[in-house]
Amino acid sequence: MSERQTFKLVHATARQLASRAVINAPDGFVCKIEPATRSIDQNAKLHAMFADVAHQSTLHGRKLTADQWKVIFISGHAVATGLGADLLPGIEGEFVNIRESSARMDMKRMASLIEYMLAWGADNGISWSESVAQGYDELAKEFA
Repeated sequence: MSERQTFKLVHATARQLASRAVINAPDGFVCKIEPATRSIDQNAKLHAMFADVAHQSTLHGRKLTADQWKVIFISGHAVATGLGADLLPGIEGEFVNIRESSARMDMKRMASLIEYMLAWGADNGISWSESVAQGYDELAKEFA
């Protein structure tokens, strides 16, 4: 057994397969049990939200791209939820926010970021596109 295996623990069979893999793993292998990261639906919704904000809003008078808004929202969410911000001088003397990775957020944290953005959008007159509005209630309930 030299390859990586991943088991989504959603039923008894998956748990049995995972435990069998652990029992049969060679010495030196590592077993991690951790929350699942964001879902594909959450990720799609989040990026649609960044695009909606980029098309409809400015920050300090500047029009930003969806990727720039991503940095702004993830940083703001981290501060709002008590993680704080970590600003460091970069290689060329610029300031860099060493922020958390949205790709590594678990589903509950991602749901919190989406809720944070929805609240910001409500306060700032954002009209969410169909791809954001459609099905979010079900998504929020699933990961709350």
